[in-house]
Amino acid sequence: MLAGAAGGSFADDFVAPGSQSERAMELLEERFPAAGDGVAVAVFAASDLADHRAAITDAVTRIASVEHVTAVTDPFAAGTVSPDGRIGYAEITFDVPATEIGREPFAEITDVLRPAAGDGLTTELGGDAAFINAEDATSGAELVGIVAALIVLLVAFGTVVAALIPIVLALTAVGAGFEGIALLAHTMDVSTAAPTIAAMIGLGVGIDYALFIVARYREARASGSPTALGDAMGAAGTSVLFAGGTVVVAMVALVFTGLGFLVSIGLATAMVVSTAVLAALTLLPAILSLLGDRIDRGRLPLRRRPGSRWERVARHVSRRPVVYLVASTVVLLTLAAPALSMRTGFPDAGDDATTLSHRRAYDLLAEGFGPGINGPLLVVVDERSADTDVDALARRIAADPGVASVGEPLTSPAGDTVVLRVLTSTPPSDAATSDTLERLRDLAPDNVAIAGLTAMTDDLTRQLERTLPIFVLGILVASFVLLLLVFRSIVVPLKAVLMNLLSIGAAYGVVVAVFQWGWLKDLFGLEDTIVIASPLPTIFFAVLFGLSMDYEVFLLSRIREAYLADGDPVGSVARGIASTGRVITSAALIMAAVFMAFVFSPSPLSRMVGLGLATAVLLDATLVRLVFVPAAMTLLGKANWWFPHRRPKAGVDADVKAYRRADEVRS
Repeated sequence: MLAGAAGGSFADDFVAPGSQSERAMELLEERFPAAGDGVAVAVFAASDLADHRAAITDAVTRIASVEHVTAVTDPFAAGTVSPDGRIGYAEITFDVPATEIGREPFAEITDVLRPAAGDGLTTELGGDAAFINAEDATSGAELVGIVAALIVLLVAFGTVVAALIPIVLALTAVGAGFEGIALLAHTMDVSTAAPTIAAMIGLGVGIDYALFIVARYREARASGSPTALGDAMGAAGTSVLFAGGTVVVAMVALVFTGLGFLVSIGLATAMVVSTAVLAALTLLPAILSLLGDRIDRGRLPLRRRPGSRWERVARHVSRRPVVYLVASTVVLLTLAAPALSMRTGFPDAGDDATTLSHRRAYDLLAEGFGPGINGPLLVVVDERSADTDVDALARRIAADPGVASVGEPLTSPAGDTVVLRVLTSTPPSDAATSDTLERLRDLAPDNVAIAGLTAMTDDLTRQLERTLPIFVLGILVASFVLLLLVFRSIVVPLKAVLMNLLSIGAAYGVVVAVFQWGWLKDLFGLEDTIVIASPLPTIFFAVLFGLSMDYEVFLLSRIREAYLADGDPVGSVARGIASTGRVITSAALIMAAVFMAFVFSPSPLSRMVGLGLATAVLLDATLVRLVFVPAAMTLLGKANWWFPHRRPKAGVDADVKAYRRADEVRS
C-alpha cells in the first residue's frame, strides 16, 4: 500500500565520484543544461528515404508534442541522412538528463512512430537516453526456475504440501521486498538492474531458508518430539538468521564502493533478503503451526535415498585425500584460468537482443554512419578558467586516429562554456574507444573535461578496477573473522577463504569463457561475444560471500557436532556430510535452477550474474563439499579445530570432554 502511494521509478546512476566525466556533467548542468540534457534518436530506414519524406516529417511533428521533448530535428533539414540515402535519424532532445527522463516518454514516442512504419519504411527508437530508460523485457524463464525448484522440493520432501510451502513463502517475501525497493526508489536513484538481481537472489535464498526450517521441522516430527516446531526454529531458525544476516551485511557493504549503481543494487538486494529472513522466522512458523499433520499431505511414491550414500562418498574420498585434493584443486584452477584474460567494461545497446528496438536502432545507425555515432563524446571547455583556442583543440582531436569526426562548437548563452561533439571510429564498448578517450584526455588542457555516456561508464569501470581489490580483501577478512567466532578455529576459516577464492575464480572463468570467448554461446542464446560487465566481479564477491556462509555454517556445524561427540576427525566429516547431504544438495539445486533461469534474460548483466552464481553454487555443493572438504579435513585431522586458548591445558580434547559431559547431563 505504501509503495502504491509513494513508490518511485528506477534510474541508473553511472557517475563515478570525483571523475572527469562527473566534473564535466556538473559544469554542463550549471552553465549549459541544454547540452547535457537527454538525447534519443528516432531512426528511419528504407531503400530510399526520400520516398517517405512526408511520413517522416509527420512523425517528427508528432514526437515534438510528447512530454519532456524540447526539440526534434528533421533528418532532411539537419543533414542526418546516410550518404546512400537509406538510413536517417531525427535527434530528440529532452528537458532533463537521460537518467531522469523515465520510461513514459519513450513509450509515447514508440506509439507515435508506429503509424509511420510500413510500406517499406522501418522506424526504431534508440540512442543513449532510450537505452538507459528501456522497458525491462522478460523472457519468462523465471517461471521455469520456480518450476524446477518445485520439482526438486517434491523429490526432497516427498509430499506436495511440504514442497509448496517454500515456493509460496519465497514468492511472498520477494513480492513484499519489491514494494520496499519501490519505496527506496522514492528516496534515491535505484538502478534498473536492481529489481532483477534482487529477485534472483531473493528467490534463491527465500526458498532455501524455508527448506532448511521445514526439513528440520519434519525431522523433529518424525522423531516424535512434542516440541518439533520449537526445536526446528531453535536450530535451523538460528542458522537462517545468521546466513541471511551475512548476505545482508555483504550486500550493504557495496555502499562503501561509493558508486550509486552498486549502492542501489546492494540496498535493494539486502531489502529483499531481509524480507525473506523475516518471513522465514515469522510467517513460516505460523503456517507450519496451522498445518500440523497436513504438512505430509499429497505424499508421492518416491524412494528416499539414505544418507549413508553421502557418507560412503565422504569415506571414499577420505581414503585417498591427497589424490582428491589435488584433482579438485586442478579442476577448479582450470575452470578459473580464463578469468586471467577477463576484459571488463559496460555492455551497450549493441549487446542487447535484436528483439529490442534500441538494439535495432544501434545496428542501423552503425551501418549508416559508423559505430562511433552510438557513443558520442562531449568535450566540455571551461572558458572561465582559461582562454582556449577551440578551433585548434578541435583540429588536434580530429587528428587522433581513433576519432571519426568532430562536430561544430556549441557555445553556452553566457559564452563561458563550449561543447564539442566527438564521434569515435570504434563502438562504445570497444577497448580501442577507451584508449581513444585516454589519449584525448591527455592532449586536452586542464580546463577541458570529457563527458557522455561512454566516458561516464569508462570512468566507472576504471574506478571499479581500483576499488575491487580493497573490497575483496574486506570481504575475505570479514568471512574469516565470522567463521573464527562461530567455530573457534583458525584452520577452518582459512580453508573456507581458500575454497571461496577457488569457487569464485572458477565462476569468473566460466563467465569469461561463455560471454567473452564465445564458448557454448549458442546454447545460452548469445548472438555475439560481449565484454564482462565491470560491476560483475564486485557483485559476485558480495553475493557469494553471503551464500557460501549459508552452506559452510550448515555443514561445518554438523561436522563439529559429530567431532565433539566422539573425537574422530575423519568419521565426523563423513557423518556431517551424510546428515546434511540431501538438504544441501536440494538447496543448491534449487538456487542453481533459479539462477540459471536468468541466463536467458535480455539483460547482459543479469545473464552473467545468473550463470556465474549458478556455476559457483553447483561447484560449492559438489566438487568443494563432496571432494575438497573431506580430503582437506582428513589430511588436517585434529588441526582443523586448533584454536589458541588462553588456558594451556585447554584445547580440542578439552572441548570433546566438555561436550560429552554436557551430553550426559542432557541425557
